[in-house]
Amino acid sequence: MKVDYIRKILNAPVYDVAVETPIDKANFLSKRFQNRILIKREDLQPVYSFKIRGAYNKMAQLTDEEKSKGVIAASAGNHAQGVALAAVKLNIDATIVMPITTPAIKVDSVIENGGKVVLHGDTFNEAYIHAVEIMKRDNLTFIHPYDDPDVIAGQGTIGMEILRRYSEIPDAVFVPVGGGGLLAGISVYIKFLNPKVKIFGVEADNSACLKAAMDAGKRVQLDHVGIFADGVAVNMIGEEPFRVIKENIDGVITVNTDEICAAIKDIYDDTRAITEPAGALAIAGLKKYVDQEKISGQTLLAINSGANINFDRLRHISERTEIGEKREAIFAVEIPERAGSFKQFCTALQKRNITEFNYRYSDSQKALVFVGIQLENPHEGRSLIYKDLTAMGYKVNDLSDDEIAKLHIRHMVGGRAPDVTNEIVFSFEFPERPGALMKFLNGLGHNWSISMFHYRNHGAAYGRVLAGMQINKDEVDLVKEYLTQLGYRYKEITENIAYKLFLN
Repeated sequence: MKVDYIRKILNAPVYDVAVETPIDKANFLSKRFQNRILIKREDLQPVYSFKIRGAYNKMAQLTDEEKSKGVIAASAGNHAQGVALAAVKLNIDATIVMPITTPAIKVDSVIENGGKVVLHGDTFNEAYIHAVEIMKRDNLTFIHPYDDPDVIAGQGTIGMEILRRYSEIPDAVFVPVGGGGLLAGISVYIKFLNPKVKIFGVEADNSACLKAAMDAGKRVQLDHVGIFADGVAVNMIGEEPFRVIKENIDGVITVNTDEICAAIKDIYDDTRAITEPAGALAIAGLKKYVDQEKISGQTLLAINSGANINFDRLRHISERTEIGEKREAIFAVEIPERAGSFKQFCTALQKRNITEFNYRYSDSQKALVFVGIQLENPHEGRSLIYKDLTAMGYKVNDLSDDEIAKLHIRHMVGGRAPDVTNEIVFSFEFPERPGALMKFLNGLGHNWSISMFHYRNHGAAYGRVLAGMQINKDEVDLVKEYLTQLGYRYKEITENIAYKLFLN
């Protein structure tokens, strides 16, 4: 079977539409991590993503009869643009079903490339189901984004380009993973020709469907998928990709949102390219691998898989970058409520820079502050600051890993409401489409008193809300039943330490 894939990859006519992308040296990263770090620039494809390779290769293999009937695909962005451009090149009618939540820039790009767009549902899964219905009704050919041998072979041409640079064969290659088509194609080619090269898949830790499958020895469907790295937000690894991947990789690395944001900045610093979160996964994984394995003096290559990002998201990304780089730590610190206590606290930090300081008077004895502290270097660690402050008598809580604190609480410090009773707090995700927020507010406000609400639009497909409601104990189950029926993902976080410290 490996030989079949090698043959498919070598014969894939992807260069009718795709380009052989450069491999750039990341000078800043290389110096920082004491390895030769290379970036494969798939963000430079005509559709700013590697997806054009697999889409075109699949469509080029269709019979004349299949081409005449047209094709259909479901996608939230990159695959859609690849299918649309391939369809124009091959003179095929293409219909793309996209979620209503898809950013306008991606919808417009598909239309610009000649695709017919159908907006349906709030999620990729809903769009996918609708696309299958249209396929059956109109007898179209479905172009799957990853679970297809021809699509996998198209993506595998990236592996061919990597090994073509004989003077710079990498010791390890890092590949972002969503459904697995990219990793399957690259790994099967490289491992066949040069099995000494290590191959690692890199996933967002809140959508790690490959890691779950590798741990279980079979494909696993995740109950919930994080949406920050939307390009890899897949709840189950593809069947064919998993069959190929499990025989050809050396491991799976997972990274969190802050680490992805830091990697976006790293890529920008070295290449002046702004990548999408999914596109930065591989660099984030590479950094984690070097740090954990203490690797030095090797050649390490990461795939920058795409640059289709909403400009609005950059605000959120920049907020999270310093923590991801381990150059900032966030703490809740209790200080005395008296003149000079802030100066005394700054002195205790021993000339460390304060990046953020949130405070509001609460009582005459003590004050609780939300503080960001710059770390002199990534290896200094938060534990040293924590140890120093507690030794001086301060009561300290490290909130650097607390998602609620970073996403909501830092913007709400000082919002205590002493007269509020029976408050239960939830975090929500709801689709960013017209009317979604109003539906959310109308439903809750009509039935229960909203005591707290925080929402920020980060330019993503889903909005994040922190909401407090005054609920009697005998109504808690009723509220949760209502929220489930509402259809928005939610989680009760009343016991979250940041909420309890600053808002309860």
